[in-house]
Formats: sequence, C-alpha cells, structure tokens
Amino acid sequence: MNQTPPKPNVILVNCDDLGYGDIGCYGSKHHATPALDRMAAEGVRFTDFYMAAPVCSPSRAAMMTGCYPLRVGLETGCEIIVLRPGEPIGLSGDETTVASILKDAGYATEIIGKWHCGDQPEFLPTRHGFDSWYGIPYSNDMGITKSHSHFPPLPLVRDEEVIQEQPDQAALTERYMEEAVRFIRLNQDNPFFLYLAHMYVHVPLYAPERFLEQSRNGKYGAAVEHVDFCMAVLFDELERLGLDDNTLVIFTSDNGGAPQHGASNAPLRGQKGTTWEGGMRVPCVMRWPAAIPAGAENSEPITSMDFLPTLARLAGGAVPDDRIIDGKDIQPLMLDEADAISPHDAIFYYRVDELQAVRSGNWKLHLTSGELYDLAADIGETTDLAAQNPEIVESLRQRADACRRDLGDSLTDATGENRRPCGRVENPQPLTTQDTNHPYIVAMYD
Repeated sequence: MNQTPPKPNVILVNCDDLGYGDIGCYGSKHHATPALDRMAAEGVRFTDFYMAAPVCSPSRAAMMTGCYPLRVGLETGCEIIVLRPGEPIGLSGDETTVASILKDAGYATEIIGKWHCGDQPEFLPTRHGFDSWYGIPYSNDMGITKSHSHFPPLPLVRDEEVIQEQPDQAALTERYMEEAVRFIRLNQDNPFFLYLAHMYVHVPLYAPERFLEQSRNGKYGAAVEHVDFCMAVLFDELERLGLDDNTLVIFTSDNGGAPQHGASNAPLRGQKGTTWEGGMRVPCVMRWPAAIPAGAENSEPITSMDFLPTLARLAGGAVPDDRIIDGKDIQPLMLDEADAISPHDAIFYYRVDELQAVRSGNWKLHLTSGELYDLAADIGETTDLAAQNPEIVESLRQRADACRRDLGDSLTDATGENRRPCGRVENPQPLTTQDTNHPYIVAMYD
C-alpha cells in the first residue's frame, strides 16, 4: 500500500441522473445493488463528492476537462441548458481532456455510451482523445419520442459513423457491455482507459424483462439494478483476465436524480437541475485493490474535475500548465492516506452562468437567499445558521466575489476574466434526419 503501482487500467462508469440515495451503499432500501455494495466494501466511498453542474452537458464537459463549465464555455446549450441535436457549439478542440492525456501516456482509450459535449464532427469524442466510441451523442430522450416528435432519430454511433437509428433501448445496455468486454480483452496487455457512460437512469426508461420482474421500484428500479449487473460483469471480466488487482474502477453519476421518475437523493435536499446538495452531490465509489484500502470512507469535499489531474499523474501523463485547470490531485484522499484533506479551499455551485452557492469546509452559503448551512451537522440543508455566524457568511461571500472575477456570474453582471470559448461551427447539421421509408426498429419512444 505504500507504493502506488504504475499505470493502472482505469474504468470510469458514469450514470445519467442517478440520485445520491439510489444505491445500497448510500442507503437505498428500494434497489438491490450487491455489486456496487461490494465495490464500496472493497474500496473507498466518498460521501461529499460533487459534479460541477446539476445537468448533463456542463457536468460532462467539466469532468472531461477538469474545469468548471464556464471556464470551457459549455455552461449551457443554445436553446435549453443542455446541448440538443444539431447545435453549433461543443467542446473546443483547444481543450485537453482526460482521455487525450491518457492516450498520450500510452493508454488505449474508448468511450461507450453517452457523450453530450457536441454532435458535430469537430466535437465528437474521437476528436478529444478517444481511440473509439460506441454510443449515443446526447440524452436518450433526444430521439423521436411522443414528447419530442420533432427531434431527428436517435443515432447509435461507432467512432464517427451512425450505425443505427432509433435503437431498441431495452437492448442497448447489453450491447454496451458486449463492447466493454471486447475492449478490455483487446487491451488486456496494455494500459487502457474505458469511459462507460450509461443511458440509465435518464428517461425514457427501458430495461430487460429480467430486471423489470425483480424490481421493487418499477422501471426506475429495474434500470438501477441493470446498472449494478453491469458492474458485476466488469468485475467478473477483470478477475478472469487477471486485471482486477491493478485496475482502478470509478463509479459515479453526472448529476442528482429526478424524484418524479423514481429517483432518491435522500438524505439530501433538492434534485437534478438545482444547486441544493441533491442536484450536484452524487455517489462516488473507487476500487483499486493494489492501492486503495478496503472499506474506506471519506467525507472530504472533492469533485469530478479532480479526475483529470489525478488520473494524469497516476498514468505518468502531463497536466496542462498553459491554462487554468480547476481540478486537484486527490490521490492522498483516494488512497486513504492519514490526515489527507480536501485540496479545495472552496467549491462553487453554478446553474448555467449563475453562481448560486459556495462551500468551504463544512459551510455552504446560498448567495441569493443568504442562507448558511453546516453540512456536517445538517446534510439536508434544513436549518439556516446565517444570523449566528456573520463572519462565516462574510468569508464565503469573499470567496464568491473572487470566483465571480475569475469565472463570471450573470446574477451580478460579472463577466469573468479567465473564461475560454467553446467550439463553434457554421451551418451545423444533425447526425440523422427522419425518413418515413426507413425501417426503424422503434418508431417512437415513450
């Protein structure tokens, strides 16, 4: 445990809209998640892990680049707060991603599943450090659905070619797992980085019959338990190939859950789309038998932006020094080193371009309402302590002012001094167009 093994394989599993309280090791009584519970028992469970945004496009851009969404210009889509099919913006080719760093360090890299950082050729994952891609470019409701019949057909893409339109979503995750096993086997003799970005548990919810039959929480529970099954498949394959010991597996979610669809963010307040804890604090479990002590738990505040510098250093790669990177190296916390503390002086909660809250230590200040919460004693943000702690409020406001100067804030008309532009193209085109003569296996999703 004293010496970190060189160049671990890395598997990053990112769910879509999975809530803080949706898996057993975070308190769920509604979903059976034995593989994830075992993963936590054999690794480290982070209780105070944050995504950089409460919705998917900015969250994923931040995780890939190690930067706040405003830093890389992807805090919102053009029409709504996430990217839609055929939009002219996406992740700039000037940005460095965790995949590009690991690729340069000799890793084979693949993304399986949802990208959502732009669907124009310039923005695809194969232009951002991934050797290959098998998945969908955005959320699984952005095909032809009853509520979005104007959308083009949902594309399933291999690398940069659409290979199917309107795929059967009940079968899609099984296809993802076949691809994941194939990738691991092909690269078992070299270091690899696999980014598995599930469509689950975003709506519409489709799951195989087996999981529907065993679920205690309808379609949502079936999707969660299918995710857990996928983790069991990954661990089984790693064990079979003798790769288990030196493979770092990370499991998390892109933002908080949506209770109206069956999710639970308990005991947190709020949900997807909000800057209450339930919008941005999500599960994060890491397992690496060669280096992470079993059964560890950590309550230091960390973020998905920390993946880039941490994985870069584990892989022997170079973190860019020509630009601001907001993520920090969290190896001491990941490896459960004694007295390790969060490298973040503060964590900032943005919704689009609005700075709505700031956390430092255990204190969180909501900037518009002025409410102050002690998250160590009051995880559900129920008791406002601002009146009793004016000096803490002032300290957090000063941190917020510094953040506004750096990144901007539309609520105070601050423009930000250190923002970089997103990528932009002229005359964008969607990857697919509807054809009434095409034999779609699913003509319209729920």
